Amino acid sequence: MHPEPQQHLPVERAVTVHHPTPIVAQTAPLVPVQTNGHVAAVQSIVLPNGRVITGYAIEPAKSEPDLAAKPAISRTAVNIALGGIGFGAVCGGLLLLTTFIAALTALITQLITLAAVIFGGWIAVQVLGHGGGGNTFNIRKAVFKRNHFHG
Repeated sequence: MHPEPQQHLPVERAVTVHHPTPIVAQTAPLVPVQTNGHVAAVQSIVLPNGRVITGYAIEPAKSEPDLAAKPAISRTAVNIALGGIGFGAVCGGLLLLTTFIAALTALITQLITLAAVIFGGWIAVQVLGHGGGGNTFNIRKAVFKRNHFHG
């Protein structure tokens, strides 16, 4: 019922292998080009295989003066700089500390005020509220006589 699976045969294709041409380091003749004086000189080099490479001439890197010849920074200058950095860090830390203490004081003050308001309200309800000693009227049993209630 089911068709047979087809087998795919590999297709043979022609493969071309490209080998790069190595550049051989040989001294090639330089062809000087006249310059305007303001524009960098362009030089052309003819390679042994006949190709011509053209580009700007690069000046050789100038050698750095000896590092040991540079004067050393005095220890006093280093100590003054480090002292200034330390002083700035201490001042910033003290500023943050005082800010934290002020915020903590404000929080504690608000908590004390909140507790006083809640406790004061509770006291007021106890003193001024009706603690069960008030009069209770039963409306169904009341007798009406001349707009007065009689129980």
